[in-house]
Amino acid sequence: MVFLASKQWNQAYLRDNFALSIGSIMKTKQTIAIIGASGNMGSSIAKSLAKGNYRLLLHSTQKDKAADVLYTISKEHPDAEAEIMDCSTQASWEADIIIMAIPYAAEKAVAEKIREVANQKIVISIANPLNGSFSGLVTAPGISAAEELQRWLPHSKVVKAFNTTYAADFASPVIDGQQLDCFIAGNDKEALETVEELVTIAGFNPIQAGDITVSRTLENLQALLISLTIRYNYNWHAGWKILHN
Repeated sequence: MVFLASKQWNQAYLRDNFALSIGSIMKTKQTIAIIGASGNMGSSIAKSLAKGNYRLLLHSTQKDKAADVLYTISKEHPDAEAEIMDCSTQASWEADIIIMAIPYAAEKAVAEKIREVANQKIVISIANPLNGSFSGLVTAPGISAAEELQRWLPHSKVVKAFNTTYAADFASPVIDGQQLDCFIAGNDKEALETVEELVTIAGFNPIQAGDITVSRTLENLQALLISLTIRYNYNWHAGWKILHN
């Protein structure tokens, strides 16, 4: 009986560990291209995701600032894999996930450059299409910046994410004891789940808010937060939190 029990245990041990090994092989390291990696949001996202098991491609037209971001990543996360890319198209071609950390006004031009290499890839829109006075949005009624990006990249999986967070939130995603929520929206279920993982790595609580049309609400939501931040001097460190029982 002792021999049988031991044999059965060994079989179970080998089976379970074989499954774990196969799972580890299947979950390969994903490559993330961050377009606009030297900006406030782009650099904050890059530094935050360096905590995860990702290969980061940092693209920026400001090479000195991109080098500073890379230096900070290498110092704070010595095991992180990150490099600077000169070409947004090349970075997007190598990437599994593309984060458009650029102003709304620049999105169309970048989309045209990367369209052919972004097919079937996840493209994250963080843009808030605010007007110059921060009093409203410049997009037409009934459409969001993310929906426009989806039109420009018809064969990509566009997901709205990180637009309801400030750059300072990435360094401190917990305010007054509350972990900030990060809303995401998109049409592809697997893409949403993948972006949920990124949001979690970044330190936020991910909430799937709905399909891509919900981006209209999310962009207006951030316009409201920006307005409140200016009015009540939140010092650009604030965010949204849904409290429930």
